[in-house]
Amino acid sequence: MLVELAIGYPAILLRAIGHPVTWIGWLIGTLDRALNPSPRPSRYADERTKSVERGAATARAAGIFALVLLVAVVGTIALAIERWTLRFPLGIFAAGVLASALLAQRSLSRHVADVAAALEKDGVDAGRAAVAHIVGRDTAVLDAAGVARAAVESLAENFSDAVVAPVLWMVIGGLPGAALYKAINTADSMVGHRTPRYQAFGRAAAKLDDLVNLPASRLAAALLIAAAAIGKEATVGAAWRAVRRDAHRHRSPNAGYPEAAMAGALGLSLAGPRHYAGTRVDDAIMGDGRWEVDAVDIRRALALYRRADAILIALVALMAAAIAPFLIAPK
Repeated sequence: MLVELAIGYPAILLRAIGHPVTWIGWLIGTLDRALNPSPRPSRYADERTKSVERGAATARAAGIFALVLLVAVVGTIALAIERWTLRFPLGIFAAGVLASALLAQRSLSRHVADVAAALEKDGVDAGRAAVAHIVGRDTAVLDAAGVARAAVESLAENFSDAVVAPVLWMVIGGLPGAALYKAINTADSMVGHRTPRYQAFGRAAAKLDDLVNLPASRLAAALLIAAAAIGKEATVGAAWRAVRRDAHRHRSPNAGYPEAAMAGALGLSLAGPRHYAGTRVDDAIMGDGRWEVDAVDIRRALALYRRADAILIALVALMAAAIAPFLIAPK
């Protein structure tokens, strides 16, 4: 965590060899093309209905098979790397450096801060361009408040998905645990959509991603609430009330928890109606505060996020200090 926070993923490595998530994405794309072909059209209605039913069942089975292959390949490689590094003196530190590539504390903060800077310096068009790097919604329809709201929502959700969840699974399963989480989460991002092509094929990935993110989303909300208790720009009571009242109403079983905590802590209203690929999606509103969010609120959210991340680092350090004496063999 400290390595990633300090230096992130070096740009020179990104240009030279890419990123572990892009390698996982290549494998997912290959499996998608090989196992999820587009259905052939039929001229007759009854044949089309039967074809759709057969195609959905086949696509679901293919999606499960693809997910099993993905997990097997990524898990095997990550386990081999971890075991290889731990054979050497101080190999635990090498494993830690490699595992830092699976976290996104620094990059998440930078991308969200870029949205605030773009809104402040160059206006709404620049803000739309900046926020398009971190959200999947249609940014062309967003006004300045919509851009800021999207940035704060993305910060809250990605604190859970890109920071807390990989750290949690790394604590549980080391480098393989974090790598498997990233594989499942990336699969959901790529094929877990409710579109004709992925409705059936991506079902297994979407359901498994919901499951593995469930504990992290609750922990992320708790960390944001704790961070609200030690900051002047946030309200801990409102954060707790928003989570209890609103989180379960979000269309995602997990995203509502950090979003509601962030909204309540900062006195904002987040989520609600959004547009994806030209389609309006009506979601529950998280929080009961201001709807008009601005760049100042993005910076308040970043301050809350950084405190929550610091609390997470402290918790992991305390766990390591408590467990270490039991792992050191007596001389």
